[in-house]
Amino acid sequence: MGKSAAKKTTARYRCSECGYVSLTMVGRCPGCDAWGTMAEDAPLREDRMGRVAVARAEPISSVDVMPEERIPSGIGELDRVLGGGWIRGGVVLLGGEPGVGKSTLLLQVCSAMAACGRHVLYISGEESAGQLALRARRLGVNERNIDILCGADLPSMLEAASSYEFLVIDSVQSFRLDDENGWAGSPGQVRTVASRVAEVAKRRGIPTVVVGHITKQGQIAGPKILEHMVDVVIMFSGERTLSHRLIRAEKNRYGGTDELGIFEMTEGGLEAVTDPSRLYWGKGGASVSGVAVGISLEGSRPLAAEIQALSAPTPFPYPKRTARGIDTNRIQLLLAVLERRCGIFSRSSDVYVNVAGGLSIQDPAADLSICASLASSLKDVSISPDTCLIGEVGLAGEVRPASRSHLRIREASRLGFKNAVVSAREKLSVPSDSEIQIVKVFAVSQMIERLVK
Repeated sequence: MGKSAAKKTTARYRCSECGYVSLTMVGRCPGCDAWGTMAEDAPLREDRMGRVAVARAEPISSVDVMPEERIPSGIGELDRVLGGGWIRGGVVLLGGEPGVGKSTLLLQVCSAMAACGRHVLYISGEESAGQLALRARRLGVNERNIDILCGADLPSMLEAASSYEFLVIDSVQSFRLDDENGWAGSPGQVRTVASRVAEVAKRRGIPTVVVGHITKQGQIAGPKILEHMVDVVIMFSGERTLSHRLIRAEKNRYGGTDELGIFEMTEGGLEAVTDPSRLYWGKGGASVSGVAVGISLEGSRPLAAEIQALSAPTPFPYPKRTARGIDTNRIQLLLAVLERRCGIFSRSSDVYVNVAGGLSIQDPAADLSICASLASSLKDVSISPDTCLIGEVGLAGEVRPASRSHLRIREASRLGFKNAVVSAREKLSVPSDSEIQIVKVFAVSQMIERLVK
């Protein structure tokens, strides 16, 4: 009777940045070209013949799918970004600059969920219990059904989370596990801590929020694999000199990533902005050259964005192009369209463009309002303040239709605009109770002839 084949193991090495797997140890990751990020991973079990156990697959049609049960967070702007609320066992990674209000937002979320009778646990590795309690009382947080744990012993704190219905980990970079070498916040430790938290959340069905620090470049600190391990990645941002804060989803396995949540920071905490158009557009005052209003769409939410342009003669051979809230390359492209298709030259002028209120615009339908603002500034002729512009501009100077134009027109009508300039290819019907007039143009040159005379 022969002896059974003894099993052996094959070492594998995984990159802590991108997750690339190699069977040999290398200094530089072939996947992302990062140095010193390869570390030994869990080995594969093989027998003497080099055979590896093969998992049994099953048809996707045989898998039972349970309907998603959403748990409202109690804050409408956050639910909008999440896609309706938390998912049981879902792990959300919340990133943002220091002082932007991440802990404030999470304490208010905990308060809203506790007010609905849910038991909440807040685990902090950065603040003491006294600091958390002081902030909670300053914000007027409902302290009933909210428990806190502060310290560095994450495994024991996660074991205590089994009886709770909502969990907050603040932050993933502040804890260290003995299973992995390195200091707290190192790539290996961040990956191990996130893996342990995700395993506990999914095994016990607890909605979990993990706070993550960000780098100088605005990305979440730690290995990129951290964002792959969680279900949702949301970023909380805002200008230090402004009171409002923006929240967006960069990844969402349970919904879309095109929604925008807007808050205003007050002495009593964060308050949801119910009418964001009033925040980014100020009606009234004398008309000034270089100002045009476009209706931008953030997810399903239309916003009135005020585009401001300023041109000034320059004595230098290379004029300056500066933009805030809009990509500078986009400004360069639209200036070229105005010069080539409309005969409006800017080669001897410095051009500065700004979106009022600190809003950042990526919507292509804002092209027409940007062109109107630039042309108005370069020709020093103002545009009527009761006119808004909606449309994408092509390199041929044509005006293309915008997505969901009916939502944009409805918002423009609600805000009291009298005229809306859109593409002639749009098929729009004005609401019966609206007084807004639709002005259709085929090209940017037609828009300039009508508005910038």
